[in-house]
Amino acid sequence: MIGWREFAYAGVVESGGVCENIIVIPDPGPQPLNVAAVLCEGLDLVVYHGAETTLSPTRARPLLGKLRRGTAALIMVGTGVPSPAVRVDARITNYLGIGTGQGRIRGVEMRISITARGHAPAGGTVVLGERGHHSGPHRGLRVV
Repeated sequence: MIGWREFAYAGVVESGGVCENIIVIPDPGPQPLNVAAVLCEGLDLVVYHGAETTLSPTRARPLLGKLRRGTAALIMVGTGVPSPAVRVDARITNYLGIGTGQGRIRGVEMRISITARGHAPAGGTVVLGERGHHSGPHRGLRVV
């Protein structure tokens, strides 16, 4: 995880993940893309959380070159690259478990759309947490 200051280890543990397998660099310094490029050479998965912007082809070229030489998958949150292999967009559509002025958020509904080169666009609704009061708790990720 690069540049994700709000990253919560508790969510990883709750979902059955192992924190010892995660490297977190909350402040990667003035050249965060260089940090991402170096990590892509030796890790399986790198998550980069950057500014809401799209990199120019010139700025993305060194990063993409390192990706091609390594075996890592790079997920960029917020920052886009020209011609990504896959683009995933998510938008919160509903909060579950709350009523007018009361209750706790017990789940979040999100609309997901996926576009991949060479494939038709796909999408659906994902529910994180509980689906509703009467259906009982559902941990983790569910696609509706």
